[in-house]
Amino acid sequence: MFSLLTSFAVLTVFVGNAAAQETHTVHFTNLCGFGTPTLIQGPNVLSTGEVTPPTDYTSSGPLLGAIAYLQYGVCGFNGEGCTLIETSLNNGFSSSDISLIPPHSFSVTSGFGYYNGCDGAGADCTDPSCPDAMTDPSQTYKQVGCPAGNVDIAITFCD
Repeated sequence: MFSLLTSFAVLTVFVGNAAAQETHTVHFTNLCGFGTPTLIQGPNVLSTGEVTPPTDYTSSGPLLGAIAYLQYGVCGFNGEGCTLIETSLNNGFSSSDISLIPPHSFSVTSGFGYYNGCDGAGADCTDPSCPDAMTDPSQTYKQVGCPAGNVDIAITFCD
């Protein structure tokens, strides 16, 4: 009985430590010369990248349902009216996309790419036609996935 409880306690600590070690970094590069890179999750502003160069945001665990856009006075709180990058970074499977699903619309060239895993995977939106962007919620095939653990994402505006 004692060894079974001890084994369970050791396993619980090991699993807890493995989960606590999950981190993901969002790195912004703003080449526009104006605006503020903005990262939001639900009602919370996680980063505004107001420091030059912008500071990275690092989550200590999964970063689920986050959105990023370049705020330059025309975007709504959830990026309405602007080019939106959506991301969920989670060990086991991450997914990101560019969204122009109304009420979002093309505002500035925007793109993302994974690094520290799935290097080279990403998408760019360089003009209003933006074939890599989702314009309808049914276009899930435009999401870019990554199975790497602790993967990070770089988001660039005006590249």
